[in-house]
Amino acid sequence: MPVIAEGVEFTHVAREWRLKWCADSDKASLSAVQKILDSKIAAVKAVPGVTSVQRVVCGGCLDYKVVTCLDAGSFGAWEAAAFAPEADFLSEVKAVAGVALVETQTYTLEQM
Repeated sequence: MPVIAEGVEFTHVAREWRLKWCADSDKASLSAVQKILDSKIAAVKAVPGVTSVQRVVCGGCLDYKVVTCLDAGSFGAWEAAAFAPEADFLSEVKAVAGVALVETQTYTLEQM
């Protein structure tokens, strides 16, 4: 089991895609981003080693996040594949009017 520091072990690594959406036009950007995720979700779930895919939406701070969790042993292969379909998802959401601050992050994710 990988260890970050004494007592901080992990068995899962997650990749997060996040952005800010806009409430204008009856939340059109949020709806558009969801449609893009819907078109990619089967490919994300098909990545070897995926244990979960979560979507987080905050209506207060206008966050939209997709968190894909993999077993740690499988993560390197997905990283080597450039986290496909990440590039397509990111380029498509960046083209949506009202979407801003599109970012990614990798971190460990454990049930406690």
